[in-house]
Amino acid sequence: MDVNKFRSRQQTIQLEGVIEDPLTIAYTDIGEGEPLVLLHGIPTWSFLFHEVIEPLAAEYRVIAPDMAGYGFSDRRDRFDRSIEFQADVIEQFLEHLDVDSAHFVAHDIGGGVALILADRSPGLVRTMVLSNSVAYDSWPVDEMLKLGHPRNAKMKPDEMRDLLEESFQFGLSRPERLTDEFREGIMAPYLNSEGIVSMVRNAASLNTNHTTPLTDRMEQIEQPTLLLWGEDDKWQPISTAHQMIEDMPHAYLHAVSNCSHWVPQDASEEFAAATLKFLHEHAAARV
Repeated sequence: MDVNKFRSRQQTIQLEGVIEDPLTIAYTDIGEGEPLVLLHGIPTWSFLFHEVIEPLAAEYRVIAPDMAGYGFSDRRDRFDRSIEFQADVIEQFLEHLDVDSAHFVAHDIGGGVALILADRSPGLVRTMVLSNSVAYDSWPVDEMLKLGHPRNAKMKPDEMRDLLEESFQFGLSRPERLTDEFREGIMAPYLNSEGIVSMVRNAASLNTNHTTPLTDRMEQIEQPTLLLWGEDDKWQPISTAHQMIEDMPHAYLHAVSNCSHWVPQDASEEFAAATLKFLHEHAAARV
């Protein structure tokens, strides 16, 4: 699905009380059945899941928001972008949609958001599929730390394009998966001045202090959890998944070979199939 068609399907909602003004969240909401929330990472947006949304929506109600500051959600330079803040936003967002319990499929920093919610609001999170997720002190990576320098807010669109193009070379293992559709779709929100500033603020907000407090509580996270991990990832290595298997009582590893960081794009068919298989086995689970 190209970015224009993807955008035409998105809805928006205004959240009151998160910041002084209403906060706009853009999201996809398709399918019927149990809610399945998809959370992207950085430097992407919900378009990361563009090839897996429809297969998942054949069996579930798929809700895929752009997190605050990302994609086509609110990108004003007026609010926090940390994963703690994102967890607050997602919690209120789901409350507005009358969703009190959902399965979560989360990638990169979205995985950090899901872990925070699973810990503090266990009734909200029924199961998790964490794909190359941040955890412990495994993040942020050097590239994102550099991007977060305030001077980069003055970056030109061509400079942001070059930076994102470079990330594509590491985020995917399979050259044929670096399609023009994916490349242009991921970059679309971030090639104007507002998008550039927002991306820099997003990068500046990355902080291990928001996941390290969970380290000693990982053994208390009871939700069935699938770690759906690209083996080639240099940013969030599979060693993080192995540690999570040791610490979380109901975590299972599905390693994806010849696959790097952006698993929903690099191995979209395997991603969707493994997610559905896991949900079929564990969808009845509640905490």
